[in-house]
Amino acid sequence: MTGRRRTTALIGDDNRVVVGGKTLTWRTLHKLPQLPSPAAVLVDNGADALAAVRHHAVHGTELLVATSSRVDPAMREELGESGFAVVIANGDEHSVTPAKLKRVEESGRVWLLTSGSTGRPKRIGHTLESLTTVRGQQQPRTWLVPYSPGTYAWWQVITISLTQADQGLVVIEPSELETWPAIAAEHGVTAASGTPTFWRQTIYRDTEALAKVPLEQITLGGEPVDQAILDRLHEIFPDARISWIYASSEVGASIVVHDGKAGFPKAWLDRDPDPEAERPILHVDGDELVISSPHHGAGLEGAHRTGDRVEFVDDRVLITGRLDTDEINVGGSKVSAGLVRNVLMAHPAVAWARVFARKAPLVGRMVAAEVVVEPDLGPITDADLVQWCTNRLPDYGVPRRIRFLDEIPQKETLKSDV
Repeated sequence: MTGRRRTTALIGDDNRVVVGGKTLTWRTLHKLPQLPSPAAVLVDNGADALAAVRHHAVHGTELLVATSSRVDPAMREELGESGFAVVIANGDEHSVTPAKLKRVEESGRVWLLTSGSTGRPKRIGHTLESLTTVRGQQQPRTWLVPYSPGTYAWWQVITISLTQADQGLVVIEPSELETWPAIAAEHGVTAASGTPTFWRQTIYRDTEALAKVPLEQITLGGEPVDQAILDRLHEIFPDARISWIYASSEVGASIVVHDGKAGFPKAWLDRDPDPEAERPILHVDGDELVISSPHHGAGLEGAHRTGDRVEFVDDRVLITGRLDTDEINVGGSKVSAGLVRNVLMAHPAVAWARVFARKAPLVGRMVAAEVVVEPDLGPITDADLVQWCTNRLPDYGVPRRIRFLDEIPQKETLKSDV
């Protein structure tokens, strides 16, 4: 690719954008000074992130955008050695550390950092086109944007607003996460995407405030999605369409389920390719989900081993967690941490749970858990939860150590360590 710039008319340029307490449009966002290319733009707020995206869309510059907190000094050094100028954005001002390596830019290239769930984040190449997976005409909506700038889930919402008319955005900053329902209700948010942890934490904090948001579309992704959270959201929003999506920087948005059930139909495995529908091929090798996706990142054609573990339950395929952490071996008997977690969270008094292995004498490992209880449904004891699990799990799958937490833990990515 060459370093040539382009000027593009954006379909979504007049869509409403609420960010930093201001109601703007893509067109009236503050303009960043001409960015170098390639550039890694590090931001601390949504407005600067959106300005960097619009600059890329108009000029075709090679861009990586991420929050400053996700890119430590060592990674900034690596970016410079890979040909990126590192830009610290701050409204109309910014500082630039020039690239240490001079190379030809890849015009139109967008780089994403992986979540780092398998170690240090990696760079995955995309374009606005490959990130835009919602292409059919959409009914007018106002989308909530709670995700950290630069993540795949963030780009999914951003590209809808860039490429479709009547798709507004309401950007939630980290400092606004505790009160986002009030902001969303004020600005008429009708569609919201978040992790299961994000939705659980919101319900835990203030279900009444959440119910006042006029949601028509609710989307979950980024973590295993269990039946309990799908059912709870349906109770609060009986008329909304509730979807869950399996997506990653490597394979894009590959599984989309709208039927209100956890997992996806077993019949979706190993279907014949359908290029017109851009349908990924889903396969299970052993316990691992393998995906061949038309929405893949640059250079990632073919089958991709996701590292995610699946279980078959009746006619559904459930994604239970990461291969390296989901399976717990208790004295030779194996149990899925994800399935134990689902049992715990099916208890009406449990708002959130994490299940993990803990060292134990004789059997080597035992099942342990951390739990957050619904504030208006307690008190509950560890003995109550052990009995609940005993009635639903084999003996080796019952948590023998349960610790109660005061709040649902949530990282910058809106995920927790489940």
